[in-house]
Amino acid sequence: MKTLWQTNKPLTAVGILMLPVFILSLFGIVFDQRLLGGVPVWLKPTKFAISVTIYTLTLAWIFRYLPEWRRVRWITGWLTALTMVLEIVIVVGQAVRGTASHFNTGTPTDTKLYSIMGVAILIAWTASLAIAVALFRQRFRDPVMGWALRLGMLITVVGSATGGLMVTPTNAQFAMARKTHSLPVSGGHSVGGPDGGPGIPFTGWNRELGDLRVPHFFGLHAMQILPLLTWLLKPSRPSLVVGLAAVYAAVYLALLAQAMAGIPLLGGA
Repeated sequence: MKTLWQTNKPLTAVGILMLPVFILSLFGIVFDQRLLGGVPVWLKPTKFAISVTIYTLTLAWIFRYLPEWRRVRWITGWLTALTMVLEIVIVVGQAVRGTASHFNTGTPTDTKLYSIMGVAILIAWTASLAIAVALFRQRFRDPVMGWALRLGMLITVVGSATGGLMVTPTNAQFAMARKTHSLPVSGGHSVGGPDGGPGIPFTGWNRELGDLRVPHFFGLHAMQILPLLTWLLKPSRPSLVVGLAAVYAAVYLALLAQAMAGIPLLGGA
């Protein structure tokens, strides 16, 4: 943690800040009996706190491999840190109100908060793209780990873009909007039906419908998994890492195709 703090203070500070948010959200799950979409209202803040911790601390670790890119590290570090804080504030705030943070356009306030989150995520995604470009231009003493970092970040950039598939209103939502002249929910992560229903424990991934959160999760975490596999397997040549990344990308695309076809990861038909 000391090394990460010296590498990038904003990202490390946010990663540490998420730990008490995670603990408080767990208390919320235990003591707040409210449900939202069939799951505890505090489940999303809990998952987001974990995700933000992993993401920000991983970026701070990756920055150690970009010693020549001080300005890129400073700009992308601050942008990512600020947008992640904004995201978690809205997610927690909406949980306190007992309403959804994502796809919620039921009131003008909810619509504004959801729009702010969308802009924040777009900024964070642009920052991750800049980091990927810097990694491809950086020369590494260890070319094997260098390619693991490059390809892991590239797949993460693509995988995180999967979130864009969730924000478009569905045909059913458009039809309802034409009838009622209102659009309380815009978009969703389920394919083949509305969000909700039985899900896999903790993740909440739908067990009856396709769920875009599955490929989104798998793609987003390539930046951790590929370097970790490279460290564990110790491949001797960069070409082996490229092959490993190709397999990982193929699995991501298969999960995306499965979700888009309306097929759940586990169970269902």
